[in-house]
Amino acid sequence: MMLRYMAPLPVEESCLDCHRRQGYQVGDIRGGISVSQRYEPIENAMRNHTRDVLLASSISFVLATLLGWLLLELLRRRWLELASKVHELEETQSQLLQSEKMAAIGQLAAGVAHEINNPIGFVNSNLGSLKNYTGQLIDLLERSRKGEASEADFVAADFDYLKRDIDDLLHESRDGLERVKKIVADLKDFSHVDQSEWQEADLNAGIESTLNVVWNELKYKAEVVREFGDLPRIPCVAAQINQVVMNLLVNAAHAIDGRGTITVRTGHDTREAWIEIADTGRGIPADVMQRIFEPFYTTKPVGKGTGLGLSLSYDIVKKHGGRIEVSSQVGIGTTFRVTLPLHGLPCGPSA
Repeated sequence: MMLRYMAPLPVEESCLDCHRRQGYQVGDIRGGISVSQRYEPIENAMRNHTRDVLLASSISFVLATLLGWLLLELLRRRWLELASKVHELEETQSQLLQSEKMAAIGQLAAGVAHEINNPIGFVNSNLGSLKNYTGQLIDLLERSRKGEASEADFVAADFDYLKRDIDDLLHESRDGLERVKKIVADLKDFSHVDQSEWQEADLNAGIESTLNVVWNELKYKAEVVREFGDLPRIPCVAAQINQVVMNLLVNAAHAIDGRGTITVRTGHDTREAWIEIADTGRGIPADVMQRIFEPFYTTKPVGKGTGLGLSLSYDIVKKHGGRIEVSSQVGIGTTFRVTLPLHGLPCGPSA
């Protein structure tokens, strides 16, 4: 195969004299120049160039693929490392949450023990009196069976008094045991040991149980005013919400010098339910307010607080899709408001 190129030869002014005699004028075509070239060398050059381009493209594609795979592998490893770190953080937070709960319960144990020991003490005393009365009556019946008891012995026994006192002792003992039963039930409701997953819960009942559990911390510091609204049941991890309420109640009591008032309010609108805990304590200075939700930050003396209560409370409320807000005036008091969505956010906060 040949490639041919032909260029025309026009008559120009410079060569007109020699061609005028032949009858040409300026601009006339008097011939052409033809250039021929075999196509095979060009085809070979193009083929070699195409091969080089394809080879370079293939190498570039392979390199790009390898680079992409390496980047994806690095991203995958980083993602796995990140997932592992997140899991470790969740585990650590769960442990901190449990540690804070145990520390708080340990702090309240003495108060709860006092609340239980009081009724147990008078029940034990009443049982001692009942034992004496029972001994007297059995002795009198035994002597009567043997014919050794006189009418004077029966008069001295004063059955009317024994009947009244035994009834009183039994009634007091039953009341005392009911108090112990109520405290144990409140502890169970507070901790929800058998309910660690998301469930619809009665917030007012949980707050009441928490108040009973921390009562020994509150009763010497404040009058507690309850202003509970009529709440629907809220999807949540009840034990965690109870822990938030406990932290806020104990903090409120610790903020009061002398004796004051703690007001617990609840309510809801069409989208959210809320819990407010207000105290008439010292209030929080502005510089402290900025840091109260920081982990391990505390204004309490060494050994009196872990600095985790408000931080973990904030995390619990956040994981429930809610928020925790605070307003305070120094010398007037502080109000914490916990807001939770009515329909919940089941993202599974750690227990």
